[in-house]
Amino acid sequence: MAKAKYYYDPERLAFTKIKTKKGKKIGVVLLFLTASALFGFLCFVALLNTPFFETPKDRLLTREIENLKIQYQILNRKAALMEEAISNVEERDNNVYRTYFNATPISEEQRKAGFGGVNRYKELEGYNNSDLVINTTKRLDVLSKEIVIESQSLDEIAKLAKDKAKLLTAIPAIQPVKNEDLRHVASGFGYRSDPFTKIRKFHAGMDFSARTGTPIYATGDGVVSAADNKMSGYGNRVLVSHGFGYQTLYGHMSKFAVRSGQRVKRGDILGYVGSTGRSEAPHLHYEVHKNGTVVNPLNFYYGNISAKEYVLIAKLANQENQSLD
Repeated sequence: MAKAKYYYDPERLAFTKIKTKKGKKIGVVLLFLTASALFGFLCFVALLNTPFFETPKDRLLTREIENLKIQYQILNRKAALMEEAISNVEERDNNVYRTYFNATPISEEQRKAGFGGVNRYKELEGYNNSDLVINTTKRLDVLSKEIVIESQSLDEIAKLAKDKAKLLTAIPAIQPVKNEDLRHVASGFGYRSDPFTKIRKFHAGMDFSARTGTPIYATGDGVVSAADNKMSGYGNRVLVSHGFGYQTLYGHMSKFAVRSGQRVKRGDILGYVGSTGRSEAPHLHYEVHKNGTVVNPLNFYYGNISAKEYVLIAKLANQENQSLD
């Protein structure tokens, strides 16, 4: 039971009991209830924003976020392994493959170009785990760019390798007349005595003395660009274009075994030794041209003779004797 309240009435010199109006009592009760409800609501809201009170949906979202963080961490570890692998490939590319094929190495700046300047990850900022997401995305972008560049580089290396194989078969690397068919090397490259005028003049090839009808072989893969006697002094001659700037000439043939436009392989028979044109005796006059300039054929005989045979041929070719044409 509520306690009665009194007040002192000075006129009556007595205590008078305070009577509370019924409406006021109801107002106080309503005010108390309203305040209690508001306080309870505020406490509820506060609890919702603390880890001490989670709904089932909140717990599910929390687990999903933690799972995503773990997945991103695993992805970062895989990215680290991929970075190490691509780094090893890039090092071999620059220091082995490109060195072998005499190609310019790809710089680090070129491999990672295109990731500076504009902030391309702005839309990923402002979240609790933005740093993790941005770092992972950036690493994958860089890896993707490096893989594309390395793929293009390996395509280039493959083409260089293919061209290298073609070059090795195109270089005039054997003697045009076999050693067993040779009588001797009559004359080498350089200044020699002309057999007709006896004047010392430049001899642009090598003369191989052999019997008429001895086979003459293509010294490298190529295409026969001429098989005729239209070039003064050479008689029946065959001209083979090998590509890569190489061209070989075979003069004074007795007859042809090929025709103009025909593709030949190293070792194919082009014709036979003779003495047509400006020639003193049966022999093959052989020339090697590189980028339009005559070069010493002696520098190319590494495909079918031994070191001892090469030394002997070099000694004979370097003698300043009389040429046969």
